[in-house]
Amino acid sequence: MGTGPVAGATLRRDDESQLRRRVAGMSGTLYLVAVPIGNPDDLTIRARDLLASVAVIAAEDTRHWATLARHHGLPVRATSYHAHNEEQRTPQLVGRLRDGDDVALVTDAGMPVVSDPGLTLVRAAIAAGLEITVLPGASAITTALAASGLPAIPFRFIGFPPRTAARRRSQLAELAGEPDTIVLFEAPHRLAATLADALAVLGDRPACLARSITKRDERYQRGTLRALCDELTAEATVRGECTV
Repeated sequence: MGTGPVAGATLRRDDESQLRRRVAGMSGTLYLVAVPIGNPDDLTIRARDLLASVAVIAAEDTRHWATLARHHGLPVRATSYHAHNEEQRTPQLVGRLRDGDDVALVTDAGMPVVSDPGLTLVRAAIAAGLEITVLPGASAITTALAASGLPAIPFRFIGFPPRTAARRRSQLAELAGEPDTIVLFEAPHRLAATLADALAVLGDRPACLARSITKRDERYQRGTLRALCDELTAEATVRGECTV
């Protein structure tokens, strides 16, 4: 269990700094903060210190954030910011920024905006002339790519494929002639169907399935698409976050 990373004096200085900005009519900064993709200790020191000092933490899932916050001794309180409320919440957060408050946006894992909420807030902050800063960190995309044994340059990240087979196959067909290594996320319950569609559309090409990256049950399965499909068929239940 972690301990509080920032001394009380530092927190007071940060509070005083935000107060001075409010009095001076200066706006705050929007921080896009990458959080761990599995192992909570992958949070950077810079991110930990920043999250301890900002006026507002906007989290994709406040319960998920609370787990990470307790591990690092950070403030648990956060405002929710997710796909279902971002249109409503964005003006509120922009208002806080205009008033001089610093706002940190975090998602459940990895970098905000990348297959996660945040684009609406970023665009609104840009339109309002507000300062935006990114605190980089863990990424399932580059982590899986580095360990895959497949060419890292060039690569094409397509996020989560469409949920229906027809739309999924159509998207894959558009990529069939590209030389790029394709990187995608997929939910465990759709993984077998997505890999079967990839085999049918792209052919039996080399592939890597990265599961539960940075967690204790981390696993990399390398082979051809057909071999991966056979391995998944042999599993009773597919579990774990999946990057292909």
